[in-house]
Amino acid sequence: MSAFSGHRLVRCKCLLLTQSGHLSDAHRPVSGAFPAAGLTRHDALQRGLQMRRRDFINLLGGATFLWPLAARAQQPERVRRLGVLMGYPEGDKQAQAGANALRTGLQNLGWIEGRNIQIDYRWPGPDAEKARTFAKELIGMSPDVIVSSTNQVTAILQQETRTIPIVFAFVGDPIGSGFVQSLSRPGGNLTGFANFENSIGGKWLELVRELAPKAKRVGFVYCPTAAPNVGFFHAAQNAATSPRVTLIPLPVNNGIDIERNVTAFAAEPDGSLIVAPHAVTLGNRDLIDKLALRYRLPTVYSDRYFVESGGLISFGNNTPELFERAASYVDRILKGANPAELPVQLPTKFELVLNLKAAKAIGLSVPPAIISRADDVIE
Repeated sequence: MSAFSGHRLVRCKCLLLTQSGHLSDAHRPVSGAFPAAGLTRHDALQRGLQMRRRDFINLLGGATFLWPLAARAQQPERVRRLGVLMGYPEGDKQAQAGANALRTGLQNLGWIEGRNIQIDYRWPGPDAEKARTFAKELIGMSPDVIVSSTNQVTAILQQETRTIPIVFAFVGDPIGSGFVQSLSRPGGNLTGFANFENSIGGKWLELVRELAPKAKRVGFVYCPTAAPNVGFFHAAQNAATSPRVTLIPLPVNNGIDIERNVTAFAAEPDGSLIVAPHAVTLGNRDLIDKLALRYRLPTVYSDRYFVESGGLISFGNNTPELFERAASYVDRILKGANPAELPVQLPTKFELVLNLKAAKAIGLSVPPAIISRADDVIE
């Protein structure tokens, strides 16, 4: 469309004057061209010049106003770039649910892949070395924002860049982990959505005692190098006030540790487990579920991922919801917000998910009160 569409085009006739200021013969009006309303030839000429000059100026003014609008309309929309580093393997069904939730959140805010945003995903799983390689790869793409999931990959990204904004989802204890200075004012290039506060460790202990009141020993499976996991364990320790229950730490850094420590713990009777969230435990949840079934250990998990994989019960937040909420911070940063000034958000909703099939497999009768409280029951 032309910049002049919809505007009246004025034909401008250039009037040539002689040195004396009179019209040249070529532009002198013919006889009878002026109305008989008392206009002299000079008056008509002056009025004609004023009208032509005014129309010409209006034409130029309209073109000056419309030209930038037309130019902007023809320019393609700028494509922004988002990197996503997930602490899960690519084939993980639940991790894909988180990625889909992030995409949905972005779409709801007007960010459409292939139109105005490009999203680059990397899936290192629990492998720290692979996570660092992928982190450097994403940073090399110069993204506008990076979304991270799990403490391990978030810590690696923080070590690799202090300038690219990072929005984390599903991390624990962001202050204790050194990701932010405070929840209200993060103060750096990281902000986002935490999955738990440390006090949740005490809630897990209460749940396992209600679920298996005869259990005298509770093994706490956690990663000893992750500040949130240590905080969860200490909260459980503070809640273990009854002399009838002994809380036993089961530190793990890989699948070999998990199998060895859980097997050793199960050598004695009357045991149950709590499994803290970490890339190591999430990445080995099939192994943990298998061991809990083999040794008939009532087990409380931090996330429904475990229960949907065959585990017994979980109490935690809805992880896909965290990813969908993370999209709002990506949107704000892409529009100019400073991550240092975006407060860290804590979970607003927790859910209890129960797998009755797993309970039957280990010969556990679940108390009716737990069944009635469950947000989701897998038959």
